[in-house]
Amino acid sequence: MAEEGEFTNINGQPISLDCQNHTPFCREFTVSSPKVSLRKVMVYTCSVWLVAYAVFFVTENTTVLSSAIIVTLAGMMLHIHFVKVDQETLLIIGSLGVQLSSLYASGRESTTFIEMNKIKDIVINEAIYMHSIIYYLCILIKDSSEPDGVASVVPLFQSSKPRLNCLVQVYKSCQEIIAQSR
Repeated sequence: MAEEGEFTNINGQPISLDCQNHTPFCREFTVSSPKVSLRKVMVYTCSVWLVAYAVFFVTENTTVLSSAIIVTLAGMMLHIHFVKVDQETLLIIGSLGVQLSSLYASGRESTTFIEMNKIKDIVINEAIYMHSIIYYLCILIKDSSEPDGVASVVPLFQSSKPRLNCLVQVYKSCQEIIAQSR
């Protein structure tokens, strides 16, 4: 059974949430962001190249144009490979743990797994971001030396930054699975 929802992130940009119930103890949540905008890429590229051409016109130095082209292309490649996340996935399996995956615009995928016995809880936390308060979903990792302590906090959906209404839907479903597994 799959559910889909249209939401917005903290910047007001559209994102989508796809919920798949594989079994009663296994659910997968996928938050997808819009793809790279060709218009933004073209505006950025043209702006940098126009400035480079203006500098070339004044200095008559061809290395300025060559450098601008190389820097722009390298910057776009780095942005697509390391920064722009198209999709973030949270797979929670009651008896096993939580798998976090990020799919980048270049096709590169980053995956992390946290065992269920290391998870203290999954909570919605709040933070001050720029000039506003935002909410984020995070996993509290148990402290091995102190039973009631928290060793670390692992934030979820860091790139897509969904709003509270989307987080609540994921939170409630995660809490159901955690309650069933304990």
